[in-house]
Amino acid sequence: MKRCCRIVLTGGPGGGKTTAADLYRREIGDQVVVVPEAATLLYTGGFPRMGDFGVRQATQRAIYHVQTNLEDAQAAHYQSRVLLCDRGTVDGAVYWPAQPMDFFRELGTTLEAELRRYDAVIFFETAAVGGISIEGGNPMRIESIQEALKLDMSLRELWSQHPHFIFVPHEASFIRKVNRGLEEVARVVSGHQSK
Repeated sequence: MKRCCRIVLTGGPGGGKTTAADLYRREIGDQVVVVPEAATLLYTGGFPRMGDFGVRQATQRAIYHVQTNLEDAQAAHYQSRVLLCDRGTVDGAVYWPAQPMDFFRELGTTLEAELRRYDAVIFFETAAVGGISIEGGNPMRIESIQEALKLDMSLRELWSQHPHFIFVPHEASFIRKVNRGLEEVARVVSGHQSK
């Protein structure tokens, strides 16, 4: 039996990751499973979104553990399906209240080990690059355009070290951008299924 393919959709806030994952799942059906964003699950469940150093550390540790366990549970349950992960474990490093590499040390892992969890990375550049609002109706999104740009750059710096990193740049047309991202997802899935 083939190992479950894991594709992470990541990028700065307001890039279209969640939209692309949902559309792809709706189109393909039971061939894929979307692993929801752990941060949103925890924030809507009561974890603090803001706070001092210790609060942010505790929250990022929780997000990391929920993310890894969600992925592992879905992979075990849906062994023949492709996992589309709405963000991945590396994302926590840029939200960590100290240096990104401190995040990996704190969690007893490395950037390299976390990158190996995924077969491919599809990076959706934030709409903030074009000066477009990133709000999108998500009440958990609190970043300004400037903060979104900074997060996007930091995330790209880390994730681009993956050997199968795919960059989906911002476009003035959100629909065109999401369609381009969907084409990349389809290409990666097709490549995995043909192995």
